[in-house]
Amino acid sequence: MSPSMTSDSRIRVYTTLGRKTVDFVPRTAGEVSMYVCGPTVQSDPHLGHGRAAVAFDVIRRYFDWRGFDVTFVQNVTDVEDKIIAAAAETGESTQELAERMAERFRAAYRALGVRDPDVEPKATEHIPEMLELIRRLIDRGLAYPASNGDVYFAVRTLESYGKLSGRRVDELRAGARIEVDEDKHDPLDFALWKAAKPGEPAWESPWGPGRPGWHIECSAMAHKYLGEGFDVHGGGSDLIFPHHENEIAQSEGASGETFARHWLHNGMVNLGGEKMAKSTGHVIGLHEAIERFGGIAVRLFYLRAHYRSPLEYSEALIADAQAALQRIGRVLERATGNASPDAGIVDGFRRCMDDDFDTPKGLGVMFDAVREANRRADAGENADALIAAVAEIVDVLGIRPDTGPADGRLPMHDALEALASDIGVSPDGDSSRLLDAIVEARGSARAARDFATGDAIRDRLAELGIVIEDTADGARWIRR
Repeated sequence: MSPSMTSDSRIRVYTTLGRKTVDFVPRTAGEVSMYVCGPTVQSDPHLGHGRAAVAFDVIRRYFDWRGFDVTFVQNVTDVEDKIIAAAAETGESTQELAERMAERFRAAYRALGVRDPDVEPKATEHIPEMLELIRRLIDRGLAYPASNGDVYFAVRTLESYGKLSGRRVDELRAGARIEVDEDKHDPLDFALWKAAKPGEPAWESPWGPGRPGWHIECSAMAHKYLGEGFDVHGGGSDLIFPHHENEIAQSEGASGETFARHWLHNGMVNLGGEKMAKSTGHVIGLHEAIERFGGIAVRLFYLRAHYRSPLEYSEALIADAQAALQRIGRVLERATGNASPDAGIVDGFRRCMDDDFDTPKGLGVMFDAVREANRRADAGENADALIAAVAEIVDVLGIRPDTGPADGRLPMHDALEALASDIGVSPDGDSSRLLDAIVEARGSARAARDFATGDAIRDRLAELGIVIEDTADGARWIRR
């Protein structure tokens, strides 16, 4: 069941450009084009990266559920100062490090239930597009080659600069990601092209060998795959300035056209009141959290706060999300037949999500349905329509309790295969089916009064963060 795109069910979004909530009006009726800034892959992802991935995955899923044909593009920044520095430390080439880390990001995102992008462009595969964009900016008098081989965007030549962040050029000061260089005309000018340095990756250009600046990469890739005036540009709120501000300047300076119609930014994940950031080492690893709590529990932890709000990390909150997932799983098991989803519940959820993708309120509607479904089922009444509505919402939000990575492999899958082989269980199937088979083998051992084997299976699962609960209806496993 998917609601139709009718005039009385408009989606409202908060766009950072103008700091206002507006009706979502796509460039092409019935279609949504989305570009989300992907990771700079110099090291493992942390919980902050996961939040951005989940936030825009839910927005993408919701547009899809509402009947739009969605094109979702998310890039990989695989050449940048930090990647070069990290590769020098590990002894790898920048390409080797970037490919290895990009796969670590993909694995973590899939474990969170995040769908792969429709297009995942790499910066290093789009150098010609970047060179063409830089040439156009120079031709229009908005950029200039410096004597050292760099090319800079001249910030003061664009009157609209600062419209996204709300900053005035005269009030800006060179910050952490704005380079101060004697070859610049102005300290605020930013690099479009960086001249080659010894030992660094480089490509040929009309201005000499070098590599692209960070900002030009996204402008070129977004334009190639989505064109001008695409519908949604997303990313973390830490990217508003300078990255997204500079993207707008480059793109609109070169084309004279609107770059993106709506700018959506997710809030940061905080640890002890401070933003998680690789630069400070103030992080909790995403793989670590997934292995400890389960990917879908981490996903639900994110969704219980509005995507634009800051989110404080708390083990207690993730544990609460785990318990909530168990409640969802148990009510879904109580369905006695096929039924259409309760229209009132689905409509209530839609109204919440139409208001700038308000997942906390949407979840509130769903858990109200969970409670009522349990009440009816306990009273011997039919609750199938309510349970069907819960199932629909669960799928829209991507929080089905048995969901794992796209290939069904949890982070501890190899250890589960080893355990299965040790106890004579076929090590085939995805992680959930493997766990079911292992728990069944434990039950058989206990039935045969082989308690030593049963306890050994229980203990090995506990080491992997899996707890077996013995209930009147049999044994079940849950992640802790």
